Amino acid sequence: MEAVPCPWPARAWWGDELVAESAGAVRVEEPGRPPALYFPCADVRLDRFRDDGDRTTCPVKGAARLWSLDGPGDGAAALWRFTGPRPGLDWLAGLAAFDHDRVRVELVDAADGDAPRDVTTKRFPTWGDAAHLVDVLDVRPAGAGRYTSVARSDWRRPVVEGSQMLGQAVVAAGRHAPGRRVVSAHMVFLRPADARRPLALDLDELSAGRTFTALAAHASQDGRRCAAGTLLLDATAPDVVRHAAAPPDVPGPYDCEPYDMGVTGRDVRIPGGAYTGDPDAPAGPPTLDAWVRFRDVPDDGPVHAALLAQFTGHLSIAAALRPHEGIGQSQAHRTLSTAINAIGLSLHADVRADRWMLYRHRSTFAGDGMTHAECRVHDEAGALLASFTVDAMVRRFAGGAGAQDERTAL
Repeated sequence: MEAVPCPWPARAWWGDELVAESAGAVRVEEPGRPPALYFPCADVRLDRFRDDGDRTTCPVKGAARLWSLDGPGDGAAALWRFTGPRPGLDWLAGLAAFDHDRVRVELVDAADGDAPRDVTTKRFPTWGDAAHLVDVLDVRPAGAGRYTSVARSDWRRPVVEGSQMLGQAVVAAGRHAPGRRVVSAHMVFLRPADARRPLALDLDELSAGRTFTALAAHASQDGRRCAAGTLLLDATAPDVVRHAAAPPDVPGPYDCEPYDMGVTGRDVRIPGGAYTGDPDAPAGPPTLDAWVRFRDVPDDGPVHAALLAQFTGHLSIAAALRPHEGIGQSQAHRTLSTAINAIGLSLHADVRADRWMLYRHRSTFAGDGMTHAECRVHDEAGALLASFTVDAMVRRFAGGAGAQDERTAL
């Protein structure tokens, strides 16, 4: 069990009523379980809760009292306090946690000095923070041509995203050939990888000239390849000619509603609120746009490029489903078998992931159980940062819906 101070102000709501607010909450993570957010009891409106005398004992954390809420609801426990923590867990005394399914708990995602327009909220439980994502992408040297990642799992679905492996390959290539920028990266995803365990990334140098370096890369777990691809790096050169595709005509980031993807420190905004994942949402064109920005990113070019790459796997399938009524991304891994099969990324400029990036996802084909998207990334001024293609599958489950574990099924 890991407990860390939560760096963000936390709030808890019962309907429209604020029942807790704290700048001193503690995030607690246990393997295979959703994270919990513990509030100091002094910051909880305990007068709104009712002690019905219910008690329970957790084999890990100790004895607890359960409290319910007066008002709407089924009277089930909504808050608990550990009155008899196990040895070594004395810090739990004086803290209280909510049932996140009954009480809305949120984090105020803001840094000192942020303007109101930069402040968003994230519903708890969250996957983690952008700093965790940077840590996962920033692979570590582990021998000649080999790099390893740290593991961070989503308790809801402990499967590594393909675009994460692409981003890790971009970082590894940048470490292998410092001073050169990845200009092209292609990766095919061969089998699922377990997010609860580290990945190994191996590079094979195919060529290294005065300006270009070409690498083969593969990611593996337990000796089994999960992804394979190639990367091209360039020292770059002055322009002989220059032109670029224009950005889409969409509102700027501050004219778009924030979209909560469960990562603090990352701001995602969807023009027109076009992304919902709901099968009953109105049909629309096969395009989805998203403004994306990370708050704190180290001054490290490969990491910035990797953050751009990591988001390439997020919305292309949703763009392909958008024109089709009764189909939505929320059905993925439940009634629909979906996965990213391959991504081809071209990077046209140095990337600053701590500045707004506009992703345009355009699905050009869907059929035969596959989808294809041709996509671009622009900066806030309209300059073209990257182009990418995504090939993905959208299929019915062979055994029918409900015959698979949605936590691990593709």
